[in-house]
Amino acid sequence: MLGIRDVTHRYRDGTTITLPNWQAQDGEHWALLGPSGSGKTTLLHILGGLLRPQRGQVFIGERRLDQLGERALDQFRGQHIGVVFQTLHLVDALTVENNLRLARYFAGLSQDRNQILEVLDRLGVAEVARHHPHRLSQGQAQRVALARAIINEPAVILADEPTSALDDKTCQQVLELLTAQALACHATLVIATHDARVRGVLEHALELEPAE
Repeated sequence: MLGIRDVTHRYRDGTTITLPNWQAQDGEHWALLGPSGSGKTTLLHILGGLLRPQRGQVFIGERRLDQLGERALDQFRGQHIGVVFQTLHLVDALTVENNLRLARYFAGLSQDRNQILEVLDRLGVAEVARHHPHRLSQGQAQRVALARAIINEPAVILADEPTSALDDKTCQQVLELLTAQALACHATLVIATHDARVRGVLEHALELEPAE
């Protein structure tokens, strides 16, 4: 189970946003909807333990993320949460394979080259394992970012605007990849988006209101 309760977040400009109580069951696929300024990315980052709310509870299964110290939170995130950012944040100094190794390292998990190659192969990019990110096409880079997000078999996959500025065909491919990999990991999937095409694919939706 993934969810929030009584969560409030204050931005640097003093704007405060109160998020609705919400929870998702294991394995569900959710679209996180709302206009710009409604807090979609903020909520996604709170769920991923990347932001701490001013107050409120954030939980994944039996664990309260808002009660974990920084080190414990970093390790828990690495082991249980996969994040696909709108900006992919691949480390250009490392090969694709080593980007995935780094995700294992930060989570305190053992290295398994066969597993890394298997995940890349599942996403159709095994041939770029020894390439650096600057050599990848946008589509390949997106698949590598997804591979990095699922390499630790997370319980939760979070994606921020993954279909932004994509044509219909590519949008469909990205959504199919995300949902298929979530199913393969038995993970809860949450996609923050303003793209109406996403709502038609996912069975659940949470719509946020603009911040006041």
